[in-house]
Amino acid sequence: MENNELRKAGLKVTLPRVKILQMLDQADQRHMSAEDVYKSLMEAGEDVGLATVYRVLTQFEAAGLVERHNFDGGHAVFELADSGHHDHMVDVDSGEVIEFCDPEIERRQREIVKEHGFELVDHNLVLYIRKPKKKD
Repeated sequence: MENNELRKAGLKVTLPRVKILQMLDQADQRHMSAEDVYKSLMEAGEDVGLATVYRVLTQFEAAGLVERHNFDGGHAVFELADSGHHDHMVDVDSGEVIEFCDPEIERRQREIVKEHGFELVDHNLVLYIRKPKKKD
């Protein structure tokens, strides 16, 4: 499957590309930094350098295989571009990224754009959150 995805994206099938695509596809977390991908590959006994991981992720982004997110206060994370539109919540304390999609929010965004005389091309909604402090 990975070989077909790479070819469809116009990329030559190489072992590092296949390994990185497999890692992104099989990881427990959907949003991984280049360092996360590198560490996971090392733990799996794969010999892929950090510079290669960065280069391949950039190629994947250009080919539309992954999406890069630069959430405030953190480094870039990547997710496979295999799911439909969704928005994100980022826990400012833990860095956890939670995906969500709310039809009402989507509808209101389109209305607001239309009310201002524009056409919505794309959008990215990120909510920065934290768990409430316990009251004594």
